[in-house]
Amino acid sequence: MKNRKTQHLTAHMLGALALGLLAGILMILLREHLNASGNTSVWNTINNIFFADISAQGNESAIGLFYIIGQVFVRALQAVIVPMVFTSIVLAMVRIKDASRLGRIASLTIGCFFLTTGIAIVIAAAVGMAAYNAHLFANTATGLSAAEGSASSTNPLMIIVNAIPSNIADAFTNNGGVLAIVVCALAVGLACNKLGDKVSIVPKACAEVSDIITVLLTWIINNLGPAAIFCLITRTCASYGISYLKPAAVYMILTTVLLLIVLLFGYPLFVRLTTGMKGSTFMKKMGKVALFGFSTSSSAATLPLNMKTAANELGVDEEITSFVLPLGMTINMDGTAIMQVIAALFIAGCAGYHVTLSSVLVIGLLAVVASIGTPAAPGAGAVILFTILSAMGYTNDMALMTYTLILAINRPIEMLVTSLNVTGDAACACAVAKKENVLHEDIYNSDEEKTEAPESAPAEN
Repeated sequence: MKNRKTQHLTAHMLGALALGLLAGILMILLREHLNASGNTSVWNTINNIFFADISAQGNESAIGLFYIIGQVFVRALQAVIVPMVFTSIVLAMVRIKDASRLGRIASLTIGCFFLTTGIAIVIAAAVGMAAYNAHLFANTATGLSAAEGSASSTNPLMIIVNAIPSNIADAFTNNGGVLAIVVCALAVGLACNKLGDKVSIVPKACAEVSDIITVLLTWIINNLGPAAIFCLITRTCASYGISYLKPAAVYMILTTVLLLIVLLFGYPLFVRLTTGMKGSTFMKKMGKVALFGFSTSSSAATLPLNMKTAANELGVDEEITSFVLPLGMTINMDGTAIMQVIAALFIAGCAGYHVTLSSVLVIGLLAVVASIGTPAAPGAGAVILFTILSAMGYTNDMALMTYTLILAINRPIEMLVTSLNVTGDAACACAVAKKENVLHEDIYNSDEEKTEAPESAPAEN
């Protein structure tokens, strides 16, 4: 039933995207026709009723229905940024204590997670910078002022200083200081981990707040998402023209191709190098897990199938799967990190910011931290993206508008991101099991679909 609801939501969002594009193109044609025929006042009236930015000077009497709906959606998402980042990272640190008894396995697992995430970010940064330098992300739209020069943080190293809040209360009341929240969350989580059973209220409170946030995010996405997507896309086309969507198409194509390359070739190669086993066998057996993750867009919903496949078909010892895969669901987010790096460079290019090598390094570092704290909730990856933008100073009008565009079009990419996240968890489980000499190669190399088909067929009903 949950899978059916997710499929309906995806269909509604894709339908809203298509209708928004159609309505936006019709608005562009209508605008051009009215302006060419001397009826500019008619278009201005339509614009004031539906598309005008009511916060801009001179629009005090405008209605801006589509602007209001889009802003309500975006602000509702941004409202949960601080509590979501804080609670998710605290809980991630607290959960690691369950692995402390496993000693070496814990170190291998976490090291493997950071290795795959780091490689994913390097690849994303290289591809993203190539697209940025080729001006594929350049925005030719008019109506919003692009940035001149660098972001507001002239020296990227100031991020290190600003990461330590001088006033915790101020950090918790400012979305622009989310990086400080990350540091506070890491400190609190590690302290709770150290204290163990002496601390129970803070982890329990964070878990309950995280559950509330997940419910709120789900409600916002399910109930406001399709309508907001339609309004955001239509208003973007009507206000800034179809040229504004060209960089977005590049972003979607580039991100999708890169995610597919890592999924279909990167993980099999990683398994081959770390275990000596055939990568093609790994991908063949993980295909249904990747497809299930794609359809549900939830690492949590895919976890049972992932654990069963890893143990029964890949030959990973159950002690490894019971630790590596649940922990990976929390902190191993290769696909999310790739999406965030390319999206940040896409927004910087559209908004006119100058990106340097040091900026890319900082974006990559932030993507590592942010992806670790990404909860298994719809749209969470795109919301966490705001952390990177705020820390880098990519906050002018054009950057925020491009960010809302990503919120509108990112659903298919997020589905593919989930496929990468769950597949990456299984790849790391294979690597850890091989290192610990508990990877059952006879099971890995066997054709499980043939040997288990008679037993598994009734279960599918």
